[in-house]
Amino acid sequence: MKVLGVRGLDMEDHLRLTFESSFDHEAAVERELEPFLQALEEYAGEWMPDVVKGKRHRKYSRASTWKALAEQRDENSTSIGLYRTKFPALDMMLSLWFPPLPIELYVGLSIQRLSLFSKEKRCRDFVDMVRAWASHYPVTHASAHSSADKQLADFPSFGRPKEIWHRDGFDKVYEVCWLNVFSSKLVETIGRERVLSTPAHRVEALPNGAVLLVLWPTAADFASDEARLAQARAHAHLRPDLDFDALLRTLRERSATLAPVEPRFHPDVAPLLSRVVDDVAFHERQRKIAELNTYQPPEADEWMPVESALPPDVENPERVCQYYGHLAEGLVALLHSKVPSVFKETPESLTDVDAHFLRDRFPMIFERERIDEHAVPAVAAYLGEVLVRNLGGQWIPRKRLGEMQVRVGPRVWFPYVRAHRYMRSCQSLLDRSLTQLYRVAERHRS
Repeated sequence: MKVLGVRGLDMEDHLRLTFESSFDHEAAVERELEPFLQALEEYAGEWMPDVVKGKRHRKYSRASTWKALAEQRDENSTSIGLYRTKFPALDMMLSLWFPPLPIELYVGLSIQRLSLFSKEKRCRDFVDMVRAWASHYPVTHASAHSSADKQLADFPSFGRPKEIWHRDGFDKVYEVCWLNVFSSKLVETIGRERVLSTPAHRVEALPNGAVLLVLWPTAADFASDEARLAQARAHAHLRPDLDFDALLRTLRERSATLAPVEPRFHPDVAPLLSRVVDDVAFHERQRKIAELNTYQPPEADEWMPVESALPPDVENPERVCQYYGHLAEGLVALLHSKVPSVFKETPESLTDVDAHFLRDRFPMIFERERIDEHAVPAVAAYLGEVLVRNLGGQWIPRKRLGEMQVRVGPRVWFPYVRAHRYMRSCQSLLDRSLTQLYRVAERHRS
C-alpha cells in the first residue's frame, strides 16, 4: 500500500499542526481516543487519512487504529502514523506516553498543500476539529501554521538553547500562529482578561480553561501584509513587553524571504541547479534560488582542438575501450539503487549523478585515496560513455587513464581530467559538474 508523504513532496508549503495534551492513562485506549477519532472523521473531509501504519500499513478504520496502537505499545508508549494514498498528502503521527514517563497525547500533522486552506469553510472545519480535541483533552499547547514560516521562526525553540526550551516549553507567547490553543496555565500567567480581549478573528474560552485563538479567517494567506499586521497586533497585545514595530518588521522580513523568486539559472547547469533547489528546505528555497540565479560556473576547459589530440598509443584499442566500459559499469554498480537512471547513460543520468553526489557530500565522506583510486576512473569512464553514446563521440584510447580522450566533433574532451577536478570537494561537484561538460560538448559538436 503506497502512501504519499509530505516530506517526499516538499515542493510546496504545508499546514503544520502540533497538539500536545494529557489524557486519562488509566482508561481503555479505545474509549479515551474515541472523541479524538470522532472529531477527525467529522471534520477532516478531503484530507481524511485512509491508511494506518503500525507494524504494517492497513486501510483506515477504528478497528485498524486500535490494532496498530496495540501492536506498537511498549512499556511506556505507543505511536502510529496516519497517511493518504491520494492527494492531498497527509503525514500524521499520534503518540501516547504512559507513566513513569510524563503523561502526554501528542499529534503532529502536516497537510500538503497549504493552498488547500485558502477557503474559509475548510479552515473553519479544521479549527472546529482542533477545538473539539482541545475541549476534551487538557492542552499543554497547540498551534497550526505554515510549516515554512514556523521554521523561519525557529519553532518550537525560538532561539533558546535545547535544554532551556525542553525545560520551559511554552511558558510565554513566543509566537502567535494562525491557530493557537493556549493552556489554562499560560492563560492565567498572561491574564485571562487580556487573552480573551486579543484582537483576532476568533477568540474562544474552552471548558477546561484553555483559550482558542485564530488570527485570520484562512491559513493560506498568512504572509499577506494584512495577516502580518493582525499577527503583530495579537502578539504585541499578549506580550506588552515587546515592540509592535519590531514584531511587524520581523514578520514582513519572513514574508519577503518566502516570496517566490523566478529561477534564472545559467543554461549549462540549469537542470542541476533545479535539483539543488529541490533538496533545500522549503523555507530556504527562495533565498537559494536568488543565490543560484547569480551563479556562473567556471568555463569547461578540459578539451583540445581535434588536431591537437594525443594519438592512440595502445596495441589493442578495442580492448581498452571495453575496459573503459568496465570502469563505467563500476559507477553503475555503485549508484544503481539510489540513482536508477544511471543504467541509461543519458544526459539526464549525468544530472542525476551530480545531484546524488552533492546531496551525499560524497567528497567529504569517503577517503581521498579511495575516491582517487576507484570513484574518479569510474566517473571519467561513465562520462566518456555518455559522450560516445549520445553525441556520436569516439574514444581515443591511451595507456594512461589520465589521458583518456573522447572526440566529439572538432574537440577532444578529457573525461578523466574533468572527473579528477570534479571529485575534489563539494563545491567542485557544482563547479565542474558532469552536466555542464555535456552541455558544452553538445553545443560544440559541429
